[in-house]
Amino acid sequence: MLDQTHDDYPTRLPRERWLKRNDPTVWQGWSEKAPITRQQAEFFDANGYLVLEGMFSDAEVAALQAESSALRTGGGIAPENVITEPNSDEVRTVFRLDEQNALFARLAADERVAGKVRFLLDDDLYLHQSRLNYKPGFTGKEFYWHSDFETWHAEDGMPRMRAISASVLLTDNSPLNGPLMLIPGSHKTFVSCAGETPDDNHATSLKKQEIGVPSPESLSKMAEQHGIDYASGRAGTVILFDCNTLHGSNGNITPFPRSNAFFVYNAWTNRVGQPFAAKAPRPAFLSSRDPQAPIAISGGALA
Repeated sequence: MLDQTHDDYPTRLPRERWLKRNDPTVWQGWSEKAPITRQQAEFFDANGYLVLEGMFSDAEVAALQAESSALRTGGGIAPENVITEPNSDEVRTVFRLDEQNALFARLAADERVAGKVRFLLDDDLYLHQSRLNYKPGFTGKEFYWHSDFETWHAEDGMPRMRAISASVLLTDNSPLNGPLMLIPGSHKTFVSCAGETPDDNHATSLKKQEIGVPSPESLSKMAEQHGIDYASGRAGTVILFDCNTLHGSNGNITPFPRSNAFFVYNAWTNRVGQPFAAKAPRPAFLSSRDPQAPIAISGGALA
């Protein structure tokens, strides 16, 4: 675990500031043995995300979809692991995905995903967080713009920008049904957000995040500098994005639901400590605080 006596990314202060990123995005040089192409590594480095299409077979996708549906409707999940939509009982998120289901645990360790992340971070990995995200048709609400690292640093105690999120699409994500939106290049700037962290901030932020988000002025400036992109694809597509890339998504008023399996891979040497801007860390279902060993990455078909 890294020394936390110095903070390169102070946040939750009286005034919003922009700070230069002090960590690499791609932590090692590319070689022909890498699990991604040179062009993909360069794109991720420059833009802070990467879309990988056709990563899983139709049979693998069908199996994941069946398990996802069972988790959403079958019950038996501890209440703290389930978040519903604002003003609705519709399931928005199921946390601790790898602990709830063997197939999704296998997916988290799959070399087609974790192997690429291990290359980009140049370290062993563990799951900082895992979850199923649902955005139902007609009523699925938006996720407001944010940098994950700002929250993980402030409230979980993640020291460095050495983590990557992987979104495995379980349904087709089109430009219309609320796909992931990103500001390419925003990962190179840390937006130090204004305002103190309330006690138990996670209890409300999981439904609607209001603390630790950039101001409209900052978001406008970022969008003017870098533009806004969206990441769509058929079920089985994988989206990797850097922990500091600003991202969000619109609501879904189409009849077509959107869902994905979401894994946050943190470098083993970047394990969390005490929060940098909160009185106490968030609960363990949001931030794995005592991983026992790195992920054992697996090859072959999921099932």
